[in-house]
This record gives sequence, C-alpha cells and structure tokens, in this order.
Amino acid sequence: MRKFIIILLFVIVSITWGTTWLAMAIVIKTIPPFFATGIRFLSAVPTLILIAFLNKTPLLFPPGKRFFQFIISIFYFAVPFSLMLYSGLYVNVYLSSIIFSSMPSFILIVSYFVLNKKIFFFQKIGLFITVITFIFILYNSIYVVHDCFLQGIIALMIAVISHAIIYVQCKKRHSNISVLTFNTLPSLIAGIILLIGSFIFEHPIITQFSLQSILAIIYLGNFSGIFGIISYFYLQKQVNSFYASIVFLIFPFIAISLDYYFFYYTISLYQFMLIILFCLGIVVTLSSNNFKIN
Repeated sequence: MRKFIIILLFVIVSITWGTTWLAMAIVIKTIPPFFATGIRFLSAVPTLILIAFLNKTPLLFPPGKRFFQFIISIFYFAVPFSLMLYSGLYVNVYLSSIIFSSMPSFILIVSYFVLNKKIFFFQKIGLFITVITFIFILYNSIYVVHDCFLQGIIALMIAVISHAIIYVQCKKRHSNISVLTFNTLPSLIAGIILLIGSFIFEHPIITQFSLQSILAIIYLGNFSGIFGIISYFYLQKQVNSFYASIVFLIFPFIAISLDYYFFYYTISLYQFMLIILFCLGIVVTLSSNNFKIN
C-alpha cells in the first residue's frame, strides 16, 4: 500500500507540475499576471480551509513564528508565482520548465550559505555540469532561436531563488509546520494583496478574459495548486530527497510534450541534448547520500 501511495504521489506531482506551465501560458494570453495569480490563490483557499478543518489543522503558525508566515505569503507565494506568470509573456514553456527544474541545485547552493551544508565533490561536478549546460540553454534560446527575452528569464530566476531561500529557511526553523498551515493563510494573504495590486496597477478588464484563460486559472488554483504542492510535500515525507527530487527531472519533459501537442512548439536535437546534460547534472548533484534536503 505504501508503494502505491508513493507512486500515486509521484504521478500527481509530475503531471500537475508538467501541466502547470501550459496552463500559465494559456492564462497570460488574456489575463494580467497579478490578477491571475491572486485569483489562483483565492480559488484554492476554500478547499484548503475545508481540508484543514477536517484534519483539525491550525491555520496560524505557532506564536513567535507568525511574522514568518507573512514573509512566506509574500516571498514564497505572491512574488514568485506572479513572476512565473509574468515571465510567460517573454519565455516559452520549454525554457520556463527547464529554469524551474533547476530548483534542487539552487536549494543546495542556498543550503551551503544558510545552513553551512557541505557540498561534496560529486555534487560540485553536478553543479558544474548543470550551470554550464544552463548557460548554453539560455544562450541558445536568446541569441540563436530568438524565442525568449531576458526580462522573462530574470523574472523566473528571481522566482526560483526566492522559493529556494524560503524553502531552506523553513527546513531550518519551521520543519514541523503542517503543509496545510504552510499553504492556507499565506495563499489567502497573497491573493488579497495581489488583487489589490492588480486593480491599482494593471486595471484588469474582465470582459476581455477568454474562457480558456479562466478555466486555466481554476485548474492552477484547484488542481495544480492544491494537489500538486500538497502531494509534493507529502511525497518528501515518504521518500528521501533524491527520489522526491526526481520529479524535477520528469515534469519538464511533460511540459515540453504538451507544448508541442497544443502549440506545435518543437525543439532541435541540440536543445534536446542540452536538456539531457542538464538533467544529468541535477542527478549527479542530488545522488550523494551525504546531502539531505529533508
């Protein structure tokens, strides 16, 4: 039974994360990023509150840790997820998924500086392969294929770094916090802040929203946002960090396949080989048993 649950969690996370980038590409066509991200979070909140109520899970962090709950709302939810959507205006699904799949490497680097985690020899080799390949991927997308722009790449990089920093801080100080407590109120706070910001800066015109974009937001909030994130947190509790992080190697291929199926975007053999090398670097980085994220 335990093996079945692990496989099910792995499949859910891989599919939800892989489809997330396609859904965001559909959303951003007609809905501005702040408004879309705010609605995404607020649409997930009722279900999260219901699940928390049924499980008798507190919504507030313990006393003395509640300011950090607000920090999570801003720098784990509001800012990164808005930047991910914003980047969709300038970066295709292929590159977006590749950049976000570098998360394990960023967590390792942040852990080195924040937690004084030692980076072992083979992990250094893995990081070297990942970084060099990543540079080639970016150069190819910007200067050879000409289908991505620097502002979108910077936005995605900020989102990944912000996620990595908050993630490591949580593991350092708040590892006993429930996944429901971590997600519910921060999603509500982030959603409200983003909607206020949207009406001030974006001036969304709801009549211009397409049905596809609206359905994509609902999907992001109620399926990808709830089942994807919560399933990944529970997956981490079932297996060690290496096996949980394999998801980061799988979902880019799902995203790229869907991008080809729906938008007819194809990648060259050279781009495909770069992806393989990039994933190899991540595998080498994570394969050491001496480093544990959880």
